[in-house]
Amino acid sequence: MSDQQHQVSKPVYKVVVLQLFIAVAFASFAAFMRGTGAGYSAAYGGAIAVIGSWFYAMLVVGASKDAERVLKAHVRAEMVKIFITAVLFVLALVLFPSAAWLWLMMGFAVATLAYWFSLLLV
Repeated sequence: MSDQQHQVSKPVYKVVVLQLFIAVAFASFAAFMRGTGAGYSAAYGGAIAVIGSWFYAMLVVGASKDAERVLKAHVRAEMVKIFITAVLFVLALVLFPSAAWLWLMMGFAVATLAYWFSLLLV
């Protein structure tokens, strides 16, 4: 990894780590307030957002200096992120039917908001 790529990758992965920390904190809060079912549901929702962001970060870090390639990398990464998010929500429906859906959606929303606010901090 070149020095320039390393300079780009560090803040990108910091965003994902901060998002993960906030998702875990929210899942812990949900478990404390409403029990383990709500905590697991919030954790799964947060995990959906974090996994999508992680894949996005992995695909974008290798982008070059060329503006057209950077744009294509971001578009491709966003499409992959949307696809992974949809697949994980479908898996939640199939594999986790006892989920507290309100907490799952709140976990996803909090982790997604954490992603956008962490971009301001990094």
